[in-house]
Amino acid sequence: MNANTYIPEHFINDVKTYLPAHLNLDDFIAACRRPLRKSIRVNTLKISLTQFKAYADKKNWQLTPIPWCTEGFWLERPQEEEQNLALGNTDLHLSGAIYVQEASSMLPPLALKENIEKNEHNYVLDMASAPGSKTSQLAALMNNQGVLVANELSSSRLKVLSATLKRMGVGNCALSHFDGVIFGNYMFECFDQILLDAPCSGEGTVRKDSDALKNWSIESNRDIAKVQKELIKSAFYALKPGGTLVYSTCTLTPLENQDVCDYLLNEFGQYIETESLASVFDNAHKACTEQGYLHVWPQTFDSEGFFIAKFKKIASCSNPNITTKKGAFPFTLFDNKATNSFLADLKKQFGLIALPGKLMRRDKELWLFPAGFSSIENKIKYARLGIQVGIIHKNGVRLTHEFATVLGSQCTKNVYELNSIQANDYFNGKDIRLEQSINASGEVILNLCGCPIGLGKWQKNKIKNSLPRDLVQNTKLITWDSKL
Repeated sequence: MNANTYIPEHFINDVKTYLPAHLNLDDFIAACRRPLRKSIRVNTLKISLTQFKAYADKKNWQLTPIPWCTEGFWLERPQEEEQNLALGNTDLHLSGAIYVQEASSMLPPLALKENIEKNEHNYVLDMASAPGSKTSQLAALMNNQGVLVANELSSSRLKVLSATLKRMGVGNCALSHFDGVIFGNYMFECFDQILLDAPCSGEGTVRKDSDALKNWSIESNRDIAKVQKELIKSAFYALKPGGTLVYSTCTLTPLENQDVCDYLLNEFGQYIETESLASVFDNAHKACTEQGYLHVWPQTFDSEGFFIAKFKKIASCSNPNITTKKGAFPFTLFDNKATNSFLADLKKQFGLIALPGKLMRRDKELWLFPAGFSSIENKIKYARLGIQVGIIHKNGVRLTHEFATVLGSQCTKNVYELNSIQANDYFNGKDIRLEQSINASGEVILNLCGCPIGLGKWQKNKIKNSLPRDLVQNTKLITWDSKL
């Protein structure tokens, strides 16, 4: 129980006006003051559920399945580990095998799961992406196929998003850095699925942030709702006819939830319809509104508060403000001779047969774009496109860190599994000592928990560390001294 959680009286008075009749106000306040259960999502781009459960069992991790997400679990670790090693410093987290994600925040991407699985060549937009929990979840649902555009307005948060996607092995994503209101005009009817996890007042996050309501006011709710309405309008225009839009927030007030949905339906009612989420998982009806939205209160499933609504665009609607990007596209196709030479080198060193996409060049940078990206590649200016696989030199291509984290699982040769001590040294920027000399040369994919985490270079009795300097951590990782 967190007695220090700040819940202002004027907020409680507002909640009373829209709390569903079947819920109790005292239960709501008590739930807000309870700490959240720790939850994680398994990243199936890097590890299978079976493999994860085997690793978790070895660690004596206690897992409780999250009902709405096959890959999600509430997690309890042994007390000694919990006290001495942050979850973010464990091998499973560092390897990208798991993402620490609140249980109810897994719901918005899952509302799109059925639609994504029906379409092999999805164009998906995540309009407000950072820090990357839902973006990486969408990429996993897409199995790194199709095209995923992840947008983030904040520069600092965009850097965090980029680092997250590299760690999680996401390869089908383009990053953009705009106010989301531009998409409807610049990318009119480009996307099959759109997730708008809108910026909000965060009323549902009070269980993890005791000061979340410190500056709460109904005036602020109204101001934020104006922004949300502009964003959902943009999302509608960017959606293809027949496409699906999921709108979500981590807040509770109807001003930012039902009222924003009402705005969309009032503006474009003949072109869009609501799709009920009452059967999206067992017992979803407990949080379902009469409109078919999910309004998850903290006490409903012992989670954060969340709101999720789903819509289908049933017909095209003209947009009078369609805009075209100016300026030349800065990438050119990597020429056939150089491509064949590069692929031959990858096959010889790593047994890698093919690359899933199109190789593009910008100056000396070599990038791998997602297959099918050409139809939207020059609609807007992107901060990143696909993954940077290498730097071009006169004698070939020097591979990058993210080549390994994204494509390393497809490599069958020159792959080395690190033990805990070696992995700790690797993330601390040290070379990796080998117990005996190995007769191998060139670069090597480094694995942890069976997941690719980076590159090294064989050097007789050690592997030279190639971890980028900005990723080096000067702390104790993976193991801990039980005597401390």
